[in-house]
Amino acid sequence: MTGPQDTPELVEPLDVDGVRAVAVGTVLWAVAFIVCLLLRDQLAAADTTWWTWVCLTGALLGLPGLWYVRRRARAYASR
Repeated sequence: MTGPQDTPELVEPLDVDGVRAVAVGTVLWAVAFIVCLLLRDQLAAADTTWWTWVCLTGALLGLPGLWYVRRRARAYASR
């Protein structure tokens, strides 16, 4: 006994190429880096200044990641 409620609807993927995900992630790491710079005295008091470097690393690694996924998206689009 199957009915319309048993039929799954076809759903398109939201972000096939990953460009938006990498871009948002890179921006969020950059914002976190700025926040860490603003709070550097509190971070130093808590001995967590390494958070600043983690955020900077995330933002900097996001840049070549963004280049890569944009290049890959163009390659997919050309096929």
